[in-house]
Amino acid sequence: MPTTWKRALVTGASTGIGEAFARRLAAEGTALVLVARDQQRLHALADELTAAHGVEVEVLAADLIAPDGAARVAERVMDQPAIDLLVNNAGMGSRGTFVELPLEGELRQIALNVTALMRLTHAALRAMSPRKAGTIINVSSLSGLHPGVANATYGATKAFVNSFTDALHEEARGTGVTLTLVMPGFVRTEFMERTRNAEGFPDPPRFTWLTGDQVAEAALADARRGRAQSVAGRGYRLAALLLNSLPRGVNRRASALGAKQA
Repeated sequence: MPTTWKRALVTGASTGIGEAFARRLAAEGTALVLVARDQQRLHALADELTAAHGVEVEVLAADLIAPDGAARVAERVMDQPAIDLLVNNAGMGSRGTFVELPLEGELRQIALNVTALMRLTHAALRAMSPRKAGTIINVSSLSGLHPGVANATYGATKAFVNSFTDALHEEARGTGVTLTLVMPGFVRTEFMERTRNAEGFPDPPRFTWLTGDQVAEAALADARRGRAQSVAGRGYRLAALLLNSLPRGVNRRASALGAKQA
């Protein structure tokens, strides 16, 4: 496969979907800037990818929830050597009724899922637009297509990412810069483990689960084509069409019923 991008910055790169992006890009010969909080994991992954593929890998340990951490990463997005692919993958979630969840945790979700993503997207557009080339991949979720009963803040942040990325895809049309929205379904990652509550996360049928690599593969293929949206898996593509077509009231009640069954 020919290398499409020279250098990519991937957030949330130490595990899950972000790690899958990093591995696929390194295998294609793309130099990397890996961003996450866990510096030890990042260095281990960087060493592995350099040894396996001979690519240059930078490690940038940063907490994107903290304003200074997000600012440092934004500076790197605009710095040299130039980044021509930004993968905004870092995210967090929670599960439970909003009134029972600690407010601080919900505000942290907004800071990471919305504010940090917006800041890095802005930096990337400012850097890529004068070059008339570049790609931004924003990883969202199918949860952004319906009200997230029992994970209201998470669903709302992903609804923001969906609308935000779709709008910017159109704003950037014809500039040489493209934006692709990625909406995964259920993916076996540490993220899913971290969002479990005391009663556990709903356990859908085994066939509905995707791997991080499946999501990354589909996302990179769609981004290469300049597509506005990427949904991995035929079943999830059908689900996205259904969720987009349901009346809002029906969608809301279906989400509530699903939360009660979980």
